[in-house]
Amino acid sequence: MSAETTSETAPEITSVTGWGRTAPSAARLVRPRTYAEAVAAVRDCGPRGGIPRGLGRAYGDAAQNAGGSVIDVTGLDRIHVVDAGAGVVLCDAGVSLHRLMQVLLPLGWFVPVTPGTRYVTVGGAIGADIHGKNHHVSGSFARHVLSFELLTADGTIHTVDQGTDLFDATTGGMGLTGVVLTARIRLQPVRTSLMSVDTERARDLDDLMARLTATDHRHRYSVAWIDLLARGAATGRAVLTRGEHATPAALPARARRDPLAFRPSRLPAAPPFVPGGLLTRTTVGLFNELWYRRAPRARSGELQSISAFFHPLDGVPHWNRVYGRDGFVQYQFVVGYGQEDTLRRIVQRLADRRCPSFLAVLKRFGDADPGWLSFPRPGWTLALDIPAGLPGLGAFLDELDEEVAAAGGRVSLAKDSRLRPELLGAMYPRLDDFRALRAELDPRGVFVSDLARRLNFQESP
Repeated sequence: MSAETTSETAPEITSVTGWGRTAPSAARLVRPRTYAEAVAAVRDCGPRGGIPRGLGRAYGDAAQNAGGSVIDVTGLDRIHVVDAGAGVVLCDAGVSLHRLMQVLLPLGWFVPVTPGTRYVTVGGAIGADIHGKNHHVSGSFARHVLSFELLTADGTIHTVDQGTDLFDATTGGMGLTGVVLTARIRLQPVRTSLMSVDTERARDLDDLMARLTATDHRHRYSVAWIDLLARGAATGRAVLTRGEHATPAALPARARRDPLAFRPSRLPAAPPFVPGGLLTRTTVGLFNELWYRRAPRARSGELQSISAFFHPLDGVPHWNRVYGRDGFVQYQFVVGYGQEDTLRRIVQRLADRRCPSFLAVLKRFGDADPGWLSFPRPGWTLALDIPAGLPGLGAFLDELDEEVAAAGGRVSLAKDSRLRPELLGAMYPRLDDFRALRAELDPRGVFVSDLARRLNFQESP
């Protein structure tokens, strides 16, 4: 969520939240437009430090800094060089994936990894080491970053290459090693801006996992929507969607005239105020029933736009408002292959508790990337949105955290707003290495966030 000014007399003090709109905190918002201004912003963070922020799509408190500075990098938004022959772009960290798509698709290139929204910055994609529907094939975003420039706590700008400790600490490091200024990114070649999509229904969770396990290697993009309110024999029923970039031959004649056109549609924005209680078990249950029933039992080769396939919610500006004043928690975890029983138990517990979630997706992760705090690891990942005002939600999710940690899994820091610090080390084995590098690179703790304080990133809990 974008920051909102709370005082006309002190406009630099701003209330900031994550996309989930929970736990707002006030900070001094700084918007550098040049690298020199970014250096000055870091040197002038003050005793409460600073944290870089992009377009505010981290769900929790990773880009907040109560009482300190928040460095909005969206003013650093130049695309410097596009090497259309080699498929490499050099751009500022404040450039959004949406802007990259606008520029690159007409040239026959696509971003190598995109999450469920294209309104994230390149710097945010690196700091969160984002993943998408193609992790089982392409890994996370950092795998495709050749190098980046990083502004560290002492005001120095470093060129950071793949394979170095600083690269691996920064990719997934949630902005706590410094401010990414520019990045060189390897791109994905495409011949059209449409997707060829296969859709099928799975009758329950075991059926879904069997389908994904047997066929994921045949598809570049794969994701399943799960009905977490279904119970009994239908527990974990799902709609499985797979896609490939369409070839020109698959396009109708009209689309072949401009096969790389990128014209995402937009619907009216969600209203600023949505009444509480809109997302109840009854309303979400009805939506889930209709969504599952309207999906085809099996359909192949449907043509969809890139925006419809990857970013359907981007068509509704401020869709996060539908959760009302309390906002929502996005909970995402991963457990390794061989821990399918853990996944089954958690899905069963969610179904038994009747958590009203209509945004719940299951994917398979491929090989882990080298980022010390990168979330993906080989296994099953489930992400779901839950209204934050649900009674007993915090205690319930704490129990799920314990189960995930006991299975050797982890929760996503880019989505987190409530994990307890004592579980962090169990979930992220390279945490001590990350802390040691931060202590050496930033001994005064210049880079800090609400998430970093809550999870005790400065020292062992």
